[in-house]
Amino acid sequence: MQEIAAIDLHSVLDELQRDLAHGHTARTLAKHGELRLLLLAILRGASVPEHKADGRVSIHTIRGHVRVRARERTFDLPAGRLITLEPGERHDVEALEDSGVLVTIAMSTPQFPKP
Repeated sequence: MQEIAAIDLHSVLDELQRDLAHGHTARTLAKHGELRLLLLAILRGASVPEHKADGRVSIHTIRGHVRVRARERTFDLPAGRLITLEPGERHDVEALEDSGVLVTIAMSTPQFPKP
């Protein structure tokens, strides 16, 4: 059985932002089977180019304000808001303020044919 991890998101984000000179950086907080948790620090005006993940994604702004583009739509995510995306959904992220974003990815599990 794995140990329970208690993580202070604001402390980790403060550390990431102190070391961030430009653009963005991320730290993996947890990796358990299909579950991935990442904390993204991104400076105002910076962006994460269009990309996709192999699992379901939630993007939750915990500090600042970001804008996410997906499916030819734009979603404003000030602190306290989140969006969920389907596996393989292409998206990008732009910071309207210095921001901290918690990204959760539930990786798709392979479907094996029945014998």
